[in-house]
Amino acid sequence: MLHLRVDLRVPRIIAFSLILCFSGALWADGFRPVSPEELKLTSEPLALGAPAIILYRQVDRDDSSGASRQFNYVRIKILAEAGRKYADVEIPFLTGADEISNVNARTIKPDGSIINFDGKIFEKSLIKVGRFGVSAKTFTLPDVQPGGIIEYFYTEQYRSTYDSQWILSEALFTKIARFSLRPFGGYGRASLDVRVSTHDLPPGVEPPKQGSDRIIRLETNNILPFQEEDHAPPVNELKSRVDFIYETDEAGKDPERFWQTVGKRWNDGVERFIDKRKAMEQAVAQIVAPTDPPELKLRKIYSRVQEIRNKSFEISKTQQEEKREKEKPDLNVEDVWKRGYGYDNQLAWLYLALVRAAGFEAYGCVVSNRSQYFFNPKLMQSGKLRSGIVLVKLDAKDIFLAPGSEFAPFGMLTWSETGVQGLRLDSDGGTWIKTPVPQSSESRIESSAQLRLTDGGDLAGKLKITYTGLEAMYHRLEVRHSDDAARKQFAEDAAVGQIPVSAQAELTNKPDWSGSDMPLVAEFDLKVAGWASNAGRRLTLPAGLFTAHEKHIFEHDSRVHAIYFEYPYEKWDDVTIDLPEGWRTAGVPPGQTKEGHIVSYDLKAEEGKSTLHISRRLKIDFVMLDPKYYPSLRSFFQAVRTADEEQILLEPATASIGN
Repeated sequence: MLHLRVDLRVPRIIAFSLILCFSGALWADGFRPVSPEELKLTSEPLALGAPAIILYRQVDRDDSSGASRQFNYVRIKILAEAGRKYADVEIPFLTGADEISNVNARTIKPDGSIINFDGKIFEKSLIKVGRFGVSAKTFTLPDVQPGGIIEYFYTEQYRSTYDSQWILSEALFTKIARFSLRPFGGYGRASLDVRVSTHDLPPGVEPPKQGSDRIIRLETNNILPFQEEDHAPPVNELKSRVDFIYETDEAGKDPERFWQTVGKRWNDGVERFIDKRKAMEQAVAQIVAPTDPPELKLRKIYSRVQEIRNKSFEISKTQQEEKREKEKPDLNVEDVWKRGYGYDNQLAWLYLALVRAAGFEAYGCVVSNRSQYFFNPKLMQSGKLRSGIVLVKLDAKDIFLAPGSEFAPFGMLTWSETGVQGLRLDSDGGTWIKTPVPQSSESRIESSAQLRLTDGGDLAGKLKITYTGLEAMYHRLEVRHSDDAARKQFAEDAAVGQIPVSAQAELTNKPDWSGSDMPLVAEFDLKVAGWASNAGRRLTLPAGLFTAHEKHIFEHDSRVHAIYFEYPYEKWDDVTIDLPEGWRTAGVPPGQTKEGHIVSYDLKAEEGKSTLHISRRLKIDFVMLDPKYYPSLRSFFQAVRTADEEQILLEPATASIGN
């Protein structure tokens, strides 16, 4: 799949005029001329066997106005039949934040004839976390064949310059790539210097340089393809890239002074926002009783804050919609409390103010996020610390809380804010902290099934899945804007997604989709077709049922990148199967226990008179592991697959008597 952002509603002539302001691509029809050499190309010596390569890529970014726009151009040569898949283009984009225009795409056949794309574009949701979800627009270019070329260009508009960067590496080998940036000049001043940070540039590539026209440029050739692997760190963290950092020159090049200055400013802002002690004391009196134990007070206040409308997790609205609603901005915690709405960090600071009013020692913290990149304080990017959380001291223990994260359980942070650096704010500029990573036992999927096996080898019965901790949180987040029908479908898809064969699940209860501390419990009528197989007069069935995810994990012999899980978790399976009348267990595999300290696995099958009971436990208790440990981890999962596929033997009871 290729990355492309698309919106055909914008007239081409208007959108193309934007390109002329900052792009060097001034071709008559918007596309580069195709050379005979490009049409004749049949292979690339530096990418032997590749089904396709990028012949040319161009990225021109303009940050000069304070909001960024970017022109993107890609030309791809299809070298083999397998390369035809690149005709299916998938374009992730940030809904509610990015605007896309000037999309043009075409197919160039091997004989040089051209087919302009005029088909339909579809949109699908990928992630629904936070105010701005991630969606993808997809389309298929016509009549793509080996020897041909596909290409497209488009313009995208961003709300700010905050994340300006060039990503150099792509999934395909890139023959030529050109990048340019017109940097932000600042408000109320003639210029504002931009710091440039490079990460893992290809060999021989010089860092970008700024010309007399203030435009920063970079040209690269022969960029090797990026190797994608399952359970790897965020891809943009791993790829070759150039980051552009806009900061006021508060501390020169000294990171310690920089963060001290930034921390003081942030702390002053937080303290001003929460400076409503009397109002907060009155609010606390409405939430807790004087005789409540300390932890109960913290939990009650936490629950009450999470009930407040969180605007950061709502579907993004246009400026016109926000103006029509006439919602006043919250200037302090008293506004948030009285009006009943606020953004994520405002809710965090409300909780901070309330627990302080209740007599607790508490601190506001601003932490990084590891969902896309890993934070490096030496780069002095204040925008990379943006998530507000609260640290409360209770019985000499630090409790980290995320009241501004919807559905976050008490005492747990959003996964991307665990195991990361942040600043505990104070008047001196703050202290560096590292947030804790939860134990695997705190986030669990428990699948409990009571099933009956038919003579034909099918399973049918009841299934209950209990999600706890972060597992519950992210299931709730996924469907928070969905209706009952969509939530039902989501729960059913999640249930059958654990089973490696065809299955049907019908949700029979009403899960609590709005809670945070309580587990998410979903109950189903379950049918699994053909789970048992005939073996002469006997039946065989595998020991593991809810094993789909482990079936194909870490199959490759070698590893390039670190092994990375978003958070530790456990899976507990408890399955009881009633056997068909007249059948009995003829043999069960021996119990399996694999203990690897940070991973463990346990499987036990027990036979009854007319039943079969199988229990299975899998624990992943780490976040990131050096690739040198991959052979051991791969062997562990190979052993898990082997144990899951061990066969249980059933036979008619009469056969046993005859024997």
